[in-house]
Amino acid sequence: MSTAGQIRQQYLDFFKSKEHLIVPSSPIVVKNDPTLLFTNAGMNQFKDYFLGNKVAPSTRIADTQKCLRVSGKHNDLEEVGVDTYHHTMFEMLGNWSFGDYFKKEAIAWSWELLTEVYKLEKDKLYVTIFEGDDKEGLPRDAEAFNEWKKVIPEERILLGNKKDNFWEMGDTGPCGPCTEIHVDCRTPEERNAVDGATLVNNDHPQVIEIWNNVFIQFNRKKDGSLEPLPAQHVDTGMGFERLVRVLQGKQSNYDTDVFTGTIEATSHIVNKKYNGDDSKESIAFRVLADHIRAISFTIADGQLPSNTGAGYVIRRILRRAVRYYYSYLDYKQPLLHQLLPVIAKQFEQVFPELHQQQDFVVKVIREEEEAFLRTLDKGLKRMDSIIASQKGGVIGGAYAFELLDTFGFPIDLTRLIASENNLSVDEAGFEAEMQQQKNRSRAATSMETDDWQIVTEGNSQGFVGYDSLETKTNILRYRKVKGKGKELFQIVLNETPFYAESGGQVGDSGELSLASGSIKIVDTKKENDLIIHFAENIPEDMSGEVVAKVDNTRRKHITVHHSVTHLMHSALRRVLGTHVAQKGSLVNEEHLRFDFSHFAKVTDEELAQVERIVNEKIRENIPVVIKSMSK
Repeated sequence: MSTAGQIRQQYLDFFKSKEHLIVPSSPIVVKNDPTLLFTNAGMNQFKDYFLGNKVAPSTRIADTQKCLRVSGKHNDLEEVGVDTYHHTMFEMLGNWSFGDYFKKEAIAWSWELLTEVYKLEKDKLYVTIFEGDDKEGLPRDAEAFNEWKKVIPEERILLGNKKDNFWEMGDTGPCGPCTEIHVDCRTPEERNAVDGATLVNNDHPQVIEIWNNVFIQFNRKKDGSLEPLPAQHVDTGMGFERLVRVLQGKQSNYDTDVFTGTIEATSHIVNKKYNGDDSKESIAFRVLADHIRAISFTIADGQLPSNTGAGYVIRRILRRAVRYYYSYLDYKQPLLHQLLPVIAKQFEQVFPELHQQQDFVVKVIREEEEAFLRTLDKGLKRMDSIIASQKGGVIGGAYAFELLDTFGFPIDLTRLIASENNLSVDEAGFEAEMQQQKNRSRAATSMETDDWQIVTEGNSQGFVGYDSLETKTNILRYRKVKGKGKELFQIVLNETPFYAESGGQVGDSGELSLASGSIKIVDTKKENDLIIHFAENIPEDMSGEVVAKVDNTRRKHITVHHSVTHLMHSALRRVLGTHVAQKGSLVNEEHLRFDFSHFAKVTDEELAQVERIVNEKIRENIPVVIKSMSK
C-alpha cells in the first residue's frame, strides 16, 4: 500500500512527465485579494492568469495547494471531526492548462493516472458531464461525453445539472462546464444490491467525488450573457485526503496515514485510545488531528491569531480544539503545541515552511492555549447555569454575547455546546447585541454639529505644511460642534500648514491671526479628505486674510517621536522576530505609544534589548532624508 507521501509524489511526477511545470503551494493566508481571507481552492494563485492580468510561467502547471475552508459558503466547521471527510485545511492536487490542451488530453490523462498509475478498479468509477441548460442556450457537453466514451461504458457517464457541472469564478468572468470523477468505495455486496449510479452526488459517504476537471471556455458578461473565450483553459482539482483514503482502502480519511500519526501522538499524550467511533472522545481525537494542521500552517504563513478578520478565524478553530480536549479527553493543560513536531516532520518535504518555523509556531499556539484555558472552566460553568435556566430550547442572544464578551467563547463554540444539549442559539439576538455594542462605541465618540457657515466660496487646497509651518490663507467656512460636554468650532482653510491627526500622530496646534483678532487652534483632524481645525473661541468677523502658524516647538517634539516609531518597529522585529507588525500608535509631543502584533508578553530582557538598539541608533545621528513618494 502506498503512503500518502508516495501518492502525492506520483501525482506530481505523472504531470511532470506530461510537460507540466511543478510549482510550490502559495501561502494559505491571502494578502493581496480583498475577496478572500484564505486560499480556498487550487486555482486562487492562478486567478490573474485566467483573467489575462498576468502571463503564466508555463502553459502547463501542476501543484499541491494548501487550502482552508471555514467561512462564507464553505463553512463546514461544525461537521469537522463529527463525520469522516470534512476538514478545515486540506490539500488540493491540481493541473492547469492556460490556452494549451483541453478536454481530450485532460480526460485521457485523468483516466490514465487513476487506472494505470493508481490502479483504481475501472468498474468502481463513474463520471458526470454537463447536461446543458436551455435558459443559457447551452447544449450538453458532447465533446466531454465523446472523450469519456473512449474509456468508460456509457451507462457510467451521468448527466449533471448547472449546479454540479458548470463552474463560475464569480458573477462575471471566466466560466465553463466541468466533468467530475466519482468512486464507489462500498463493499461488493452493497454494490451488487444498489447501483452506484443512483448514489452519485447524493451525499453517500462511500460514493464520493475525487476529481473535478473544469473546462473554462466562456466569459460571463455583466448583462449575464455568455461569450466564447478567445483561449480555452483547464482547471482541475482533486482532494488529496479523499484520494489517499480511496487508495489505502479506508472508510474514513482519519484512518489514513495523513492523520494517524497525529492521532497516535494525541493518544500517547492523553493516555487514551482512539476507537474511531461516533463517541465524543473519538470526535475529539479527529478534531485535534484536523485543527492542528489549519492552525499551524496559517501561523507559519504569517497569520497570528487575533480578534478580527483572518486572525479571528484561526482563534475560533484553536478554541474549538481546546474545548474538545478539555471536555472530552479530560486534558486540562495545553496540548495542541505538543503535536507540532509530528506535523512539521510529516510535511517537511512538501511544505517546509512549518518545519523551518517550528519553534515560533509552538510558542504562538502554546500562548493562545494558555490564554483560553484561563477562562474556559469559568465559561463552561457559566454555560451550564445558562443551560439549566433555559426554557423553550433556545439560548438567548444576550447570553451568547456574554459568553463571547466575558469568556471568549466564539458564537460557533456556543452553538456547538448548545447543540450537544439539544438547544439552539438565538443568533439574531446575538447579532443585535453585537450591533448595540458597536452603537455604544460610536455614541461615545459622536458629535452634534451645526450647519456650515460660508465665509469665502471655494474648495480647500489642502496641506502645505511639509514645506512651511506658516502660510497666508483665508477661512472658507466654519461651524459649531458639541461633544462630550464641550462646545468647539470647526474651521476649514483655503490651504493649511496644520497637520491633521493621522496614522497615530496627533494633529497640530497653533494660531490663526486675522485683522479682527486671533484664534487659538487646539487640534487638527481629517473628515474624509477635508482638514478641520478646532478652536474653543472665534471672533465675530472671520473674513479677510489669515496668517496660519503652527506651534513649531510642539511639532518638533512630535516629529522626533514619529521618527522613533520607525526605530522601535525595526528593533522589535530584530528582537522578537519578523512576524511583528505595527497595529497602531500614538505620537504626541510628550511621548509615543507603539502597538504591535506578538503572541506573548514581552519580557524585561527583550524590552531592554529593544531600548538599547533604539538608543544606539539615535546616538548614531543618522541623517533623516525626506522624500515625497507616489502611492
